[in-house]
Amino acid sequence: IWDIARRHKLKVIEDAAQAHGAEYAGKRAGNLSDAAAFSFYPTKNLGALGDAGAVTTNDKALAIKIKSLRNYGSSQKYVNQYQGINSRLDEIQAAVLNVKLKYLDSENTRRQQIAQRYLTEIKNPNLILPTSNTAHYDAWHLFVVRHPERDIFMSHLANNGIEAAIHYPTAPHKQAALANFNSLFLPITEHIHRQTLSLPLNPYLTEIEVQSVIDVLNL
Repeated sequence: IWDIARRHKLKVIEDAAQAHGAEYAGKRAGNLSDAAAFSFYPTKNLGALGDAGAVTTNDKALAIKIKSLRNYGSSQKYVNQYQGINSRLDEIQAAVLNVKLKYLDSENTRRQQIAQRYLTEIKNPNLILPTSNTAHYDAWHLFVVRHPERDIFMSHLANNGIEAAIHYPTAPHKQAALANFNSLFLPITEHIHRQTLSLPLNPYLTEIEVQSVIDVLNL
């Protein structure tokens, strides 16, 4: 991606919405591009009390422009240099995030411990587990698996007290907002969307609860 961007003088934008604290090649998410977008939605690894987000960049000129764009395209009151939006992070959310940031690494470590137990102890032959590269530091915002009979399997989990979720059940090209693409047939994408489900994974799960999830998955 970087090679293509440099050849064509393009900016690289990083979607880090679910990657708080993750690392790739020794660099933290948010430092892998010209600018990165983070979501602080309450369910994220670093979540606020409501909707919130941030853009990170090491480019000073780009930072100035982004600050202006988030504030009606204005860096001087009542003077609008760009067609911007109203997207400022309010002080209460910032204060909450500033406190929670101190616990991000320790909570991500706990997420890693749970994910590793899942990867090594789940033995259900019908489940396709995610891959994990030990050279990288995964944030494990979600633990997504695939099952050929997802609805039946989710009923089995629910009947045994395990809550699972389906994130993004509809493929993007099938959304009404992208009507021009609705006629496309993307078999691999559509196949995956019919099979994926997310297992319980948060830093507050106890070892007993993790074991219970594993036992039910292996039934």
